[in-house]
Amino acid sequence: MNNSLASVGYRTYYVWLRNAVSYRRFILPTFIASIGEPLLYLVAIGIGLGSYLGAIDGMPYLTFIAPGLVVSAVMFTSAFECTYSSMVRMTIEKVYNAQLATPVSAEEIVAGEILWGMTRGAVSGIIMLIMLAIFGLAHSPWIAAYPILWIAVGFLFSSLSMVITSFARNFDFFTYYFQLFISPMFFFSGIFFPLDRFPPAVKTISLFLPLTYAVDASRALMQGNMGWQLMIDTLALLIPGFILFVYALHRMKKRIIK
Repeated sequence: MNNSLASVGYRTYYVWLRNAVSYRRFILPTFIASIGEPLLYLVAIGIGLGSYLGAIDGMPYLTFIAPGLVVSAVMFTSAFECTYSSMVRMTIEKVYNAQLATPVSAEEIVAGEILWGMTRGAVSGIIMLIMLAIFGLAHSPWIAAYPILWIAVGFLFSSLSMVITSFARNFDFFTYYFQLFISPMFFFSGIFFPLDRFPPAVKTISLFLPLTYAVDASRALMQGNMGWQLMIDTLALLIPGFILFVYALHRMKKRIIK
């Protein structure tokens, strides 16, 4: 696996650039989709349900869930880009085969895909943050540090999703990933309710979910609560993200080069 990491070079940028140029055709529909879902959660749950729940941890419910929605948007976009979209490029469009005919290595293809997943995740994070600003929820000056958090979240979930893609033989395989892991994590990582109100078993499980640490870090930035816990949360994303990145290089190279 060390050899896989050493094979990642500057040509990774060209893989990323190819995806960016291709993405220009879909900017408008993806932009509308990126706005629609966050707006639905903010209005239907944050405002609608929040009017019945009242304050959570001393803050309005909409303010409580907003930080988690920012990082969950990054997670969903990165995960989708490095599963379904990567599978399309690999199996239907045969983009990987064409890239292998150039000096680009298999590892650089995978790294470029992960970098693109991180980029798409960051774009969703920006859109979500703009929505929060419109609702008057982005007050803390520490939200300027959000790009670092988006990089960490996008890196982890893009790498994890590429590992999943390396095992997928068809698109149906991704249903298990999203329905059994991504979606449950969305509801049990402290976005909508404080973790200390969950049953002990659920709270213990949540400690092994990466989104839990992303939500905690996002809430700290939005509330301006800076401390050691924020660094711990960030490391809890970056360390497993790096491990998954190296493994994704190894697994996807075996998948691409048969």
